[in-house]
Amino acid sequence: MIRVFIVAASPLARSGLQQLLASPEIEVVGSAVDLDSAAGLLSEPEAEPDVIVVDASRDSGATLANLSGGPSDIGTDVPVVVLESSEVAAAGSDLLRQGARAVLPAGITHSELIAALGAVTSGLIVLHPSTIAAIPHAAVNTSRATEEWIEPLTKREKEVLQMLAAGLGNKEIAAKLNISDHTAKFHVGSILGKLGVSTRAEAVATGIRRGLVLL
Repeated sequence: MIRVFIVAASPLARSGLQQLLASPEIEVVGSAVDLDSAAGLLSEPEAEPDVIVVDASRDSGATLANLSGGPSDIGTDVPVVVLESSEVAAAGSDLLRQGARAVLPAGITHSELIAALGAVTSGLIVLHPSTIAAIPHAAVNTSRATEEWIEPLTKREKEVLQMLAAGLGNKEIAAKLNISDHTAKFHVGSILGKLGVSTRAEAVATGIRRGLVLL
C-alpha cells in the first residue's frame, strides 16, 4: 500500500487526482492547496505519506514557486512527484534539482502514475518520455552518464532492458523478440556489464535513473 498526500490549488484538481489515484494499491492520506499548507498537515501522525503528488498544471506559477523551497521544508525523506502541463515541461530539470523525484505530464494515465509512484517510493527517479523530450539536457544528465559507460547500449539491448523493467524473464524476452533463450541471456549479461551492475533489478534502477527505461 502506497500512502499518498495530494497538493493541488483547486478542489476540482484535488478531486481529479483522487479519482486518478483510485486503486487498491493506493491510500490518499490527505490534501492541501500548496506545499506551505502541506508542511503543517504532514506533521500530523495520521498523515505520514510515502509520496507527495503535486499538481502544477493549473496553477503552475504558484506551485512551482512553492516547490523551489519545498521538499527541503517538508522533509527530504518524502519523495515529491510533480504533474505539470506541456507549457512548463522545460522546467522539469529545475524541479529535479529542487528535489522532485518524478516529473510527469498532467495527462498521465492511471497505470503510468501508479507505476511511477511505485518507482519513486523504491528510491528511483522517474521522467516521462514527453518530459525527457522537452528537457533533453535535464537533470538525468544523459551526456555525462554516457561518458561513464564503456560503450552505449544497442537498440536491442534497450528493448531487452525495457522488458526487464516489465518483469519479463529470459524465456519471455526470447519469445517476444523471436530469439533463442541463449541470445536473450547474452543480451541481459551484456546490459549488466555495460551498466556496471550485478543484478537485473539494479540494471532496471540504473536504466530509469539514466532515462533508458520509461514508465
